[in-house]
Amino acid sequence: MSELVLTRPAPTITKRPWYGRRSLDEWSLGGILIVGVLGLLICVVMPIYTLLSKSVENKDGQFIGLANFAKFIETPSLFSSISNSLFIALLSTVIVTGLSFLTAYAISRTRIPLKGFFRIVLVLPILAPSLLPAISLVYLFGNQGILKEVLMGESIYGPIGIVIGSCFWTFPHALMIMLTALANTDARLYESAEVLGASPMRTFFTVTLPAAKYGIISVAFVVFTLVITDFGVPKVIGGQFNVLATDIYKQVIGQQNFEMGATVSVILLLPAILTFITDRWLQRRQSALLTSKAVPWTPPVRNMIDKAFFALMMLVSAIILGVIAMAVYASLVTFWPYNLSLSFKNYNFDLMDGGGWDSYWNSIQMAAYTALIGTGFIFFQSYLVAKLAGFKLLKFFFHLFAILPLAVPGLVLGLAYIFFFNAPNNPLNGIYGTMAILVVCTISHFYTVCHLTATTALKQIDPEFESVSASLKVPQIITFWRVSLPVCMPAVLDIASYLFVNAMTTVSAVVFLYSYNTSLASVAVLNMDDAGDIAPAAAMAVMIMLTCMLARLVHWLLGNVILQHTQHWRKR
Repeated sequence: MSELVLTRPAPTITKRPWYGRRSLDEWSLGGILIVGVLGLLICVVMPIYTLLSKSVENKDGQFIGLANFAKFIETPSLFSSISNSLFIALLSTVIVTGLSFLTAYAISRTRIPLKGFFRIVLVLPILAPSLLPAISLVYLFGNQGILKEVLMGESIYGPIGIVIGSCFWTFPHALMIMLTALANTDARLYESAEVLGASPMRTFFTVTLPAAKYGIISVAFVVFTLVITDFGVPKVIGGQFNVLATDIYKQVIGQQNFEMGATVSVILLLPAILTFITDRWLQRRQSALLTSKAVPWTPPVRNMIDKAFFALMMLVSAIILGVIAMAVYASLVTFWPYNLSLSFKNYNFDLMDGGGWDSYWNSIQMAAYTALIGTGFIFFQSYLVAKLAGFKLLKFFFHLFAILPLAVPGLVLGLAYIFFFNAPNNPLNGIYGTMAILVVCTISHFYTVCHLTATTALKQIDPEFESVSASLKVPQIITFWRVSLPVCMPAVLDIASYLFVNAMTTVSAVVFLYSYNTSLASVAVLNMDDAGDIAPAAAMAVMIMLTCMLARLVHWLLGNVILQHTQHWRKR
């Protein structure tokens, strides 16, 4: 009888596909991520590098080290701009930080009425260019202003006007951050303080203030950066009071001294980067304010405190509405201050120096392109960073490049674009002076906030969706289209609205890049003010504000319609 021999079948060797362990779907998305990294490298990193290089070169392109910086320090009129900028920025930061805390406290920690009304009014300045409050201040406190006696002989053209105008347009940014900082609190902390017999004042300093300290610090850094890098307010109402932002403009536009303009830009870049790094470090130290056992806190009725805060809110709202109303009224006056009859004469922009109706329509076109292209690019690239498996090195560089624009002032970025895209040996030189470079610069300037918004929304989605899709052999792009995009639609609409409004109101990032046929409404306001047509400048600023209001209304209406079709899963 023969012996039975058991043999194990030889293992089947499957040949690895030519594209390796990753699927073709993953490699395709990785390729798109590479395109995003290269895009940010070209649109953000390379222009900044070119600007830094120009600051250490002479007019012939020869390396001269720190000679430009030494010349800047040795020129008293230029060097004094540093102390002027720091003084304006620090004073405005103290005022806005304190005022935004008080108003945010009134909305979130008191029982005052009309909170919805106050929320709308207090954020109105964010819809107007920074030039609008400066023009209003001219009509209110200027040489022929209706309230010029209030200043008791002091001139509005200088540090007083810059501080008031800067506080006006930075206040909404500070308020939104402060409202978030004061939104959540644990009622048990206040109950413990009450049981221990702590006075209201001691409770405020030991419970309320420590809980909001990181929000307060963030507001201070944001306001400081916005003020020290702002160009619009000091340009209109600064008079002979020089600051760093206006020095850049004078060196480039007035004297065609691009090397010194680059030098001042680098100096202006330093405080912005320093405040950015410090703010990032502080945010990492912030801990959660609410635990799973937290109890929501409801503000008690405190008659005296509620009345005091209601009076404060009425005063702040009246100031904001008064400044805006002054700009609207000035735009309708026939000839200030001699003929106060109302007409639409100042809205005939085609007859004015510095800008026409074409500038307004160019702005709408540029803002629409920025919102559509920017939202699509930013959200999909943020999706790849948050959801695509692997490619860690690419993701690291993408996130690094995406964060960088937050620390770069618009004026500095615009000048960097001149040096980089206007170079004869740059193959992208063809877009210089076109609408394309305005769109690219605007998207790059406001990229960081949109990227962080999209990333935050995407991280709230469970990664199991991608895992299940992969196991079912469903392409990840289908998962993005059917799951991630509908779920994050509120964030997508917020990004589009943010880009549109900022594209309409920005002036610093585009003031160096427009051409004769791509002039924008915000630049037209600046040019008309330079030409002495202040009333038409106010009219154009009002048109920008009304357009942004309409855009926010469309955003709200469109959001309601789209969200009804994409957010059914939220309803029980």
